[in-house]
Amino acid sequence: MTPATTAPARPFRLPALAGWLLLTFAFAAIGAFASAQAGAFYMQLDRPFWAPPAWLFGPAWSVLYLLMGIAAWRVQRTDDRGGVRTEMTLYLVQLALNALWTWLFFAWRQGAWAFAEILVLWVLIAATIRAFGRRDRIAGMLLVPYILWVSYATALCYSIWQRNPMALG
Repeated sequence: MTPATTAPARPFRLPALAGWLLLTFAFAAIGAFASAQAGAFYMQLDRPFWAPPAWLFGPAWSVLYLLMGIAAWRVQRTDDRGGVRTEMTLYLVQLALNALWTWLFFAWRQGAWAFAEILVLWVLIAATIRAFGRRDRIAGMLLVPYILWVSYATALCYSIWQRNPMALG
């Protein structure tokens, strides 16, 4: 298959877009449930000077989840009878791992596991970008801010875990 530059000319499919956004934000909600008390916990942690303020996470993740849902929708639009199964499986697995990270770090306070998991998550995001980009270049590009943020979050996770061994087991 040759790389596509854009999704093929198909109907807008508003219900499909809404479905991908709902599914993507459902995973966000699963993670958010684990971080209900994250703000207070985060403020108690010894953080590096380059750590963002707690209020930034919600808006940043909202934008990222929106871009992710749009990217999934764009790839789904290229489907030729089940031809995007691999791409969608990668997408769903990385969504689940994204939600799991919040549970590991904030709810269960397992710094080592959270760090190991975010490394796996990063690899899956990279694989998803590559797979999406083969189908629809714009869809792949829509995930670039996500991997950049997770790259930053990976460094932050490691730093906070190392600075707070008693709080993050």
